[in-house]
Amino acid sequence: MKKGMIIAGATVLLAILVAATCTATVETGYTGIVTTFGRVEDVTLEAGLHFKSPFQRIITMDNREQKTSFTTEAFSSDIQQVNVTGSINYAINKKTAMNLFKEVGTDYFNKLVNPRMLEITKGVFSKYTAENLVANREKLSESIREGLYSELEGYGINVISLSIENIDFTDAFTDAVEAKQVAAQRKLQAEIEQSQMTMETQQQAERQRINAEAEANVARINADAEAYAVKVRSEAEAEANKKIAESLTQNLIEFNQVKAWDGKLPTYVSGEGSTTLPILNLGSENREEGH
Repeated sequence: MKKGMIIAGATVLLAILVAATCTATVETGYTGIVTTFGRVEDVTLEAGLHFKSPFQRIITMDNREQKTSFTTEAFSSDIQQVNVTGSINYAINKKTAMNLFKEVGTDYFNKLVNPRMLEITKGVFSKYTAENLVANREKLSESIREGLYSELEGYGINVISLSIENIDFTDAFTDAVEAKQVAAQRKLQAEIEQSQMTMETQQQAERQRINAEAEANVARINADAEAYAVKVRSEAEAEANKKIAESLTQNLIEFNQVKAWDGKLPTYVSGEGSTTLPILNLGSENREEGH
């Protein structure tokens, strides 16, 4: 009886030892890397329970999307120091995780990702002047991501996104930029005021020109109207004279001459050339003397 219990207990203990040494569990979101006597096998294990030999070891690597923040110092192309704060989202390729483990290990972020990221960040920042860095923050982020992606793709690390969240300049540079902005704003204000004065002057000159043209048009219209009235009167008089001339006859002319005669005979009449001849007055006084 005691011997049977010992055998049963040994069997249970052996089963526990076998279960502990011949099985392994990979949690969800992780990839299992298999090593045999320290040699990495060309296989990866998905999440779940797996059997293995007692001589194998299962190492898990996180294959979920991970986000890590970073800070670094960089210099612009005009040698201005900036403090950079950002974050990176990345994930490893589950199928090639054993190669990453073989070449770098589980601490691949600190050994590989972070150093390459900081190096590329400094290189990208050095291509921009300090004043252009803030305005091109999105472009900076994308340039760093593209450079880092090409560097890490061969290791099975996918750079999903990279964001430059803050760019902090030295106090001296910040003060200089503020002074420059104030000067620029004052210059812009002066230009706006000058432009407004120029516009008002031009508008006043335009109004004067329009008024002068209007007055000239009125004067021209009045002159044209007066000329037209004179023309109408002249044409009316000419037409009246024409009708009068057409209505005159020799008898009418003689009648008007007789009608306008005052009863006195002319003293002289014109002869040929410039000779004038006296007319004999045969009035009543002469007749009486003869009588």
